[in-house]
Amino acid sequence: MSSGLEESLRLSVAALMRTTGESQSVVAGVLGLTQAQVSRRQSGAASWTLGDVDALAVHYGIAALDLLAGPARACEALPAARRRVATAARGVRSGG
Repeated sequence: MSSGLEESLRLSVAALMRTTGESQSVVAGVLGLTQAQVSRRQSGAASWTLGDVDALAVHYGIAALDLLAGPARACEALPAARRRVATAARGVRSGG
């Protein structure tokens, strides 16, 4: 992968984690990695693999190309049921 593509993937994963409320530990479990290995991938110290991309796409319920297209596209493709943070924020606003 090119460095631009890897950066796009890192940003997409971070945005998806934020949107779903998932931690690096959850992502690590999905990928069969340790939290430290996910942290290294997210920081750019280690590269994501194509297997990681496939597993992440399945986990988030989006196409691999959407995941690689950047955070905006990845989050737009995310099924509404997976948007825990947005759902919780709406609940706080409407209840307050």
